Amino acid sequence: MNLIMLDQVFFGNRILDYIIALLTFLLSLLLIKAVIFAFIKRLKKSKEKSVSALKDFLVDILERIVLPALYLTCFYASAKILKLPSGLDTLINTLEMVIITFFAARIVVMLAGWGVNIYLAKKQKDPTLVRSLDGLLWTVKFLIWALAVIILLDNLGYKVSTLIAGLGIGGIAVAIAAQALLKDFFSYFSIVFDRPFKIGDFIIIGDFMGTVEYIGIKTTRIRSLGGEQVVFSNTDLTDSRVRNYRLMEKRRVLFRIGVTYQTPLCRLKEIAKIIETIVKKVPDTAFDRAHFFSYGDFSLIFEIVYFVLNSDYNKYMDIQQEINFAIKEEFEKRGIEFAYPTQKLYLSKE
Repeated sequence: MNLIMLDQVFFGNRILDYIIALLTFLLSLLLIKAVIFAFIKRLKKSKEKSVSALKDFLVDILERIVLPALYLTCFYASAKILKLPSGLDTLINTLEMVIITFFAARIVVMLAGWGVNIYLAKKQKDPTLVRSLDGLLWTVKFLIWALAVIILLDNLGYKVSTLIAGLGIGGIAVAIAAQALLKDFFSYFSIVFDRPFKIGDFIIIGDFMGTVEYIGIKTTRIRSLGGEQVVFSNTDLTDSRVRNYRLMEKRRVLFRIGVTYQTPLCRLKEIAKIIETIVKKVPDTAFDRAHFFSYGDFSLIFEIVYFVLNSDYNKYMDIQQEINFAIKEEFEKRGIEFAYPTQKLYLSKE
């Protein structure tokens, strides 16, 4: 009697076929869940810090993409055991194609996001770079989903060649119309990835100098020493020679002092050593040289070169001031006089 009931047909399938399809679906779910969760548990127990980011990414992929995709595949495989009406069978096949395309696009999007996070981790989370890459990532995501939709429509039998051709022609027209804007746009990404400067850097471009306040898609804004804001197009910056003082590891300082012609030779020979001793006593400096440089119009000129082991301009000025004070003090002790413009007038009495 029971066997007769199992052989009864409903909607073109026996009851036994429905039971087999259901059991296949449930057993497949249990098997997949057991295997995937065991693998995820093993990944989470891993203690290797060197692969921590990759491990977290794989766990995320398995939980959010692979597991749901396999569940849906189990349903699809179980449904294929049954004899379905042609319309329902077509619908299931279409849904399967949509689901495969969706999850494939999700994986590519997640890979792009993971790559951006790895790159940012190496760059120590620079705020400018984070903001820039977020904007770029949204653009990449849009292109990935657009490509996924086109591939899906093509697989479903729709002719997308005309649409692609139209988009190509439209893109060329837009590119020609917005040539200057696009040039600034690509210059922006050149600044972001090549990083000749960043927000907070003190830079000089031609006759302009100041601190970088903002780096945008089209323009970069600099606060000058006078207080006004100077706006440059990104193309101007990438096409110019930019001097970045923030990246300077040490600053070379050259200055000259003049003493009077009446200074005795024995004192002149002491001056270079005096200045060398003074510079070496000042922290964050590296002495290079001090020489009797030349005979001036009204003074004997000494040239001094040293390095400030810091890029900060205020630090450089503090050090130069300290050295100037020390030179003045030593010269006064030794009776050495600084020269200043003078003229001697000789009168002849007939």
